[in-house]
Amino acid sequence: MQDQMSISPRRASGRASQADFNANEARGPVIDQDGREIPQQGPFQGSFRGSFNGAFHGSGGIRFDFQTANPFGNLTREQRIARLEAVAKLLDVAFVLPGTNIRYGIDGIIGLIPVVGDLIATALSLWLVREARALGAPWHVITRMLGNVAVEGVIGMVPVAGDAFDVLFRANMRNAKILRRWLDAQPR
Repeated sequence: MQDQMSISPRRASGRASQADFNANEARGPVIDQDGREIPQQGPFQGSFRGSFNGAFHGSGGIRFDFQTANPFGNLTREQRIARLEAVAKLLDVAFVLPGTNIRYGIDGIIGLIPVVGDLIATALSLWLVREARALGAPWHVITRMLGNVAVEGVIGMVPVAGDAFDVLFRANMRNAKILRRWLDAQPR
């Protein structure tokens, strides 16, 4: 019976079982969870300069490139305009009240929450104005857009009538139209 193999686990020979190597000594390709090889050149190569006190600092460490991973950055002008118009439609006319022809959006739903909902809806509308400013809209266009947001925000605070006004006034769609008219008048 001594010829049979023992199935007991082996013990480390007095040394702690830790990996004592750095990133420069690592060999072989990097494989993802599906078994595909990850190319060595890309946004996660290089060095990581974060708050880890240099734990990953070195030529083989990790570097996070947020410019390529950010879905909101580096958009073209037309992409920003399309995003602004899509958000305006989502906020004001995304849904139809069943049995009627009345359209409403997320803004009308959020506005049903007393005070806090109206503040959130106004903040979303102000984001659209900020985007218009980032697109280069002049002060008179921004002023008209802010006026629409202010009217919807102030009247929207009234408990029941304000919610109905939010659905019918559609400040975000108005602001998108104001911005589109100004953009169409600009030379290309």
